[in-house]
Amino acid sequence: MTYPDLNLFIGGRWRKAADTLPVLNPATEEEIGRLPVARQTDLEDALEAADQGFRIWRRTAPRVRAQIILKAASLLRERAEQIAPSITMENGKPLVQSRMEIVRGAEFFEWDAGEAQRLYGHVVPSAPGIRYSVIREPAGIVAGFAPWNFPLSQPARKVAGALASGCSIILKAAEETPAGAIHIARAFQDAGLPDGVLNLVFGHPAEISSYLIPQDRIRVVAFTGSTSVGIHLTEMAARSMTPVLMELGGHAPVIVCDDVDLQAAGRMSATRKARNSGQVCTSPTRFFVMEQGYQAFAAAFAERAAAVRMGNGLDAATEMGPVANHRRIAALDALVEDARAKGAKVLAGGTRPNGPGYFFPVTVLAEVPDDARVMREEPFGPLAIINPVRDLDDAITRANSLPYGLAAYGFTHSAANVDRLTDGIEAGNLSINTLEASVAEVPFGGVKLSGHGREGGAEGLHHYTVTKTISHKMELDRDPTVSGATS
Repeated sequence: MTYPDLNLFIGGRWRKAADTLPVLNPATEEEIGRLPVARQTDLEDALEAADQGFRIWRRTAPRVRAQIILKAASLLRERAEQIAPSITMENGKPLVQSRMEIVRGAEFFEWDAGEAQRLYGHVVPSAPGIRYSVIREPAGIVAGFAPWNFPLSQPARKVAGALASGCSIILKAAEETPAGAIHIARAFQDAGLPDGVLNLVFGHPAEISSYLIPQDRIRVVAFTGSTSVGIHLTEMAARSMTPVLMELGGHAPVIVCDDVDLQAAGRMSATRKARNSGQVCTSPTRFFVMEQGYQAFAAAFAERAAAVRMGNGLDAATEMGPVANHRRIAALDALVEDARAKGAKVLAGGTRPNGPGYFFPVTVLAEVPDDARVMREEPFGPLAIINPVRDLDDAITRANSLPYGLAAYGFTHSAANVDRLTDGIEAGNLSINTLEASVAEVPFGGVKLSGHGREGGAEGLHHYTVTKTISHKMELDRDPTVSGATS
């Protein structure tokens, strides 16, 4: 189990940098690699390479683009056993979850490769002698910014959408977890992607974004991360009217009706809360449970949460690894203490164990008052809130009370309840009787402060394209002074 060499990838070549940053294993707090820091000259080279790459790639037939993307996806699948330990070493998640993430990343590439061949235009019915047609063209160079919580699948989403639509991309992957993006770049290099179509940089995020986003040749900014940073990047892009694709934070509500198996729903929810140590923008967090079923659900949730095995992700017995860094520990501690001080009950967890590593147990807070910080602030960790509600209307009102709307969930077997949830919940993604919010086949994104635009599904490539209308009149007007056209 070795960690890969870390380099920049610009214009089809790997390059080192004079300045480096440490990459730490969050389970041991030990250094596992040195990350190259891009200088402005590196960014200038990446922009020029992406420009040259785009000139080639935009004129590459969609079927050929798809073949290269599918080859890269196949290589990622073949190399899964080599890649997975490096993701676990830098991110902390169990190996089984790292393997699943590689498959998930490959699925994003495979789906978008198919969609590359289905970016259809259309002909608009018109009068004789004139034809109106509408086509989609690749937008240009994409500046992509990927987060640290999913080192491979999050970069994969950005790269898949850009490349399938015919764009080139400069990807700034996360400095804390760079290996996944490194493996993606290697796969595409080996798959025969033309030089410059995919470029990979690391460094100081503010310096990279402040250089790239204002550039005239950047035509799309695609970002996944916190709402505060997303707003800042959107403001920066607005100065040059550059379109943005923003997948931002959430605080996902879960509405639990009393017509389901409450014990099964509680155990399933606790297991899902532990996934990736709760560091998922769609992680189920605010549970609103009908009063009749509250005690049964909360007891099952807390029992399963207390049984989750924490440890180094390289250990096969581990169910949940550490959180990303000491900052997450401090943030979780502060949220728990604030909730306790305001009267919340701690049903499980709540205290960091002794020893090395950034470990924090699955923590269950019950009967949390609305003025507790955790009711408004996304914990982004293994922390869940379980509160009783009077009825479905009360639950929907409380679910919609925050300015976020990325993912929401419901447990019910009533068609009437599903209809009310579908109509009433403010979220980009609503899942019923499942805690999976995002798959390659469907569009994914948020409303309100949770973002703008969609990734995945048939809609996923639209944000990387521009729409062009062609008006074709078969003959010139014989009398140019007579025209029914208006502008």
